[in-house]
Amino acid sequence: MLTEQSAYTNRWRQVSPVAKGCFACSGIVAACAAGSPRAALLAALIISTVTIVGAGIPTIRYLRVAAPALTFLLASALSLLVSLDFDCTTGGMPFHLAKSEFPRVAAACSRSLACLAALLFLALTTPLSDTISLLRRCKVPDTLLDLMTLCYRTLFVLSEAVHETMVAQSARLGYATARLSIRSLGGLTANLTVQIWQRSQALHLAAEARGNDGTLRFLENRYDNSWQHAIIAAAAGVLLILFVVIL
Repeated sequence: MLTEQSAYTNRWRQVSPVAKGCFACSGIVAACAAGSPRAALLAALIISTVTIVGAGIPTIRYLRVAAPALTFLLASALSLLVSLDFDCTTGGMPFHLAKSEFPRVAAACSRSLACLAALLFLALTTPLSDTISLLRRCKVPDTLLDLMTLCYRTLFVLSEAVHETMVAQSARLGYATARLSIRSLGGLTANLTVQIWQRSQALHLAAEARGNDGTLRFLENRYDNSWQHAIIAAAAGVLLILFVVIL
């Protein structure tokens, strides 16, 4: 998990999550307040630079984490630019580029890119346990936080199960040919389906055995100079918003 590796090893690991959450929210506000695509792109560049240079996130890792979201954003932009011409009488594919929509697409994509940079800043610098503690302070419903915690734990369990199964299959030459690879992937899928069912049942029984009363609670980390960090982050966020608005 590249995101978790960065969250636990970056330079700002000991910075209060309140400060990092404040700056991330300021980045989202700046993205929405941007009056032009250029301003939104500059906001995205500033936030990305802060993440890479300030927090010490490797550039290659940052791009690998952002690649799925960037691919989705590119596909969304293309779907907005391409339109169907139902009045086409020349035959062939009735597709054409909606050139009149270029400004709107550019504005939407640039703002989405800035929001993505802000969310990546929070995700790559703050472990999910600290993020959940921050959301609990913000009065997010406990049911949603419990679901986030269970999904977070399940991801690592399933990742380990996939790795162990694929190693066992590879040791038996399960991926030696294309036919064996398809068969091994089918077995992997079936095995994971059974494991997910069994683990969910075991988790449910464990919760029932403990009374299943109340929310999931964890010990929260203590951060020194948290108020100073929050003030600095708030000031930086305000400057970012003002810069984008003025630009």
